[in-house]
Amino acid sequence: MKSLSALILFLAIPSVLFSQINVEDSTIQVIGYWNLKEKQSYSVNYEKYKVKDSKDTVDREKITYDVDITVLDSTAKSYTIEWYYKNYQINSGNSELSKKMMSIAENVKVIIKTDEYGSFLEVVNDKEVQDYIKKGISKLKKEFKKTPNIDVVLKTLENTFSSKEAIQTLAVKDVHQFYTFHGAKYKLGEELNTTMKQQNLLGGEPFDVDVTVQMDEMNVNETDDNAVIRMWQVINSDQLTEATIQYLERLSAQMGTPAPKREDIKPLQNETRTASRIHGPSGWVIYSIEPKEVWTEGIMNVEERIIEIK
Repeated sequence: MKSLSALILFLAIPSVLFSQINVEDSTIQVIGYWNLKEKQSYSVNYEKYKVKDSKDTVDREKITYDVDITVLDSTAKSYTIEWYYKNYQINSGNSELSKKMMSIAENVKVIIKTDEYGSFLEVVNDKEVQDYIKKGISKLKKEFKKTPNIDVVLKTLENTFSSKEAIQTLAVKDVHQFYTFHGAKYKLGEELNTTMKQQNLLGGEPFDVDVTVQMDEMNVNETDDNAVIRMWQVINSDQLTEATIQYLERLSAQMGTPAPKREDIKPLQNETRTASRIHGPSGWVIYSIEPKEVWTEGIMNVEERIIEIK
């Protein structure tokens, strides 16, 4: 874990006076106490791979980048915050086109708004982001114009930034991870369970998701009070499998190819685990990890994102 010294330098008020951690009842209220123009820098590591038969790891891709997070505006009801993406590094065996697609957000600025507690509300500059990405895609089309089916290849990337809803759902997953726990109160060792709805990106009705949240670590000292909070999200397997079958059937119809047989598609499982260490007095994330696993018989697809303060 990296030192909090850089973070503490930005705090104008001593943490011992305004810590959100309550030692008496072992609780933490995760609220963003951020100052105007306050800035923190983070490194992000994203890795994607497949595991076959629980032993063979294949198709490994790794992306690293940096994000500067700056508080642009602060009111009684909200924060306006800039996420500036830079320094993309791609480590994979993919083609040059794939690598450039992965780094399409180099130097883009995404401006978001949170509520007064730091819970994510919306992307503010979605039009600006769309224009930036469109220019990047246009350059790729020209640079790789001789690549077969280049328009089809870039379609998925275009869809990720096709609307404000798409950007908020697909393009800023690191933002959602960062603010996962803001706006709520947690008690050490207490497990909270609920069922929520999650957007079905394959089309159709939202999925039912079983959610479990727990704070399992609390540290209190004179300079850097912090807590570790975890969340487990499990999508309803029957709903996910059926939505996948219907998606493949629609895709096959569009391409004029035979649809897969239902009996050949095994039940799908989807689980996301998020764990964040959060600085109590300020609400800044110190470290966050989010592995997502989707698996069926014999194959598990893994995506893992780590966000760490610099």
